[in-house]
Amino acid sequence: MKKIGILFGMENTFPPALVEKINSMNAGVEAEFVKIGGIRMDEPKKYAVIIDRISQDIPFYRAYLKNAMLQGTIVINNPFWWTADDKFFNYAMAHKIGVAIPPTVILPHQKHPPDTTDQSMRNLLFPLNWDELFSYVGFPAFLKPYSGGGWKHVYKVHSPEEFFHFYNQTGDLCMTLQHGVEFEEYFRCYVVGQEKVHIMRYDPKAPFHERYVKGNPAPSAKMKERVEKDAITLCKALGYDLNTVEFAVEGEVPYAIDFMNPAPDAEVTSVGQENFQWVINAVAEMAVKKALSDEKPYEEMRWASFLSGPKWVDIRTPKPRKKVAAKE
Repeated sequence: MKKIGILFGMENTFPPALVEKINSMNAGVEAEFVKIGGIRMDEPKKYAVIIDRISQDIPFYRAYLKNAMLQGTIVINNPFWWTADDKFFNYAMAHKIGVAIPPTVILPHQKHPPDTTDQSMRNLLFPLNWDELFSYVGFPAFLKPYSGGGWKHVYKVHSPEEFFHFYNQTGDLCMTLQHGVEFEEYFRCYVVGQEKVHIMRYDPKAPFHERYVKGNPAPSAKMKERVEKDAITLCKALGYDLNTVEFAVEGEVPYAIDFMNPAPDAEVTSVGQENFQWVINAVAEMAVKKALSDEKPYEEMRWASFLSGPKWVDIRTPKPRKKVAAKE
């Protein structure tokens, strides 16, 4: 019988509920928690699918998952792409394919990264072109890491003075500066299998345990269609089978704010029972479908397969407008 393995860390509710759901489906697939020790380079395939919830924090697990893919295991999400991905690339890519993104720039480290000096930075402009960057982004703006999550090291700034106050505290972190959307609505969306979307009302200003809005009021039909379309477009372009995509809505435009969450929060204590049950069912169905498929993950490990233009560049790129001759 084919097996689905769950690799996880501090989560208490999502992993056991997922195992129970998959096993209750009686689909000819068995789910269990992954158990591993030291891994041989020719480690035989044990799982048809592994759902990864923790390797972003543990390099040993990430290395194991890459090797498991080499042996034929389907890993959700793909550890090769996840290793290389960052939020600034996400913003640039999303902008290129037509998803609404607030103006964003990436900034040099405020302090030299470890084992580097000013001699390592000889290609960097000095002084930096701050006025040009501030003019492009505008204020208010959010200063936040180019990679990472959990709203760590995120600062809202309203002026150059506020910006430098917080930027000078970021040390050797690589940061982005993004225009601050003054949102009227905010949505966090589970996207599963690059086809199913569950929209959740979310309030990032609230305490962590109160951010998922009770009752989850539905967006307008027009907004729902746009958010679902953009969320699927982004996950298809990035190749993530499990992700959350966040939209901040200003002037009826849903701006994609954060969409690099390949191990999204799914604990019932924070997302609530209704959202929890939706993601359990959707992930279980996707994992079983993949386990029973003929997918060969080792054929998708070359970087070119992630970034080949024809697969995603034309998804949303608008056609160039015809030039109209000026009237005399």
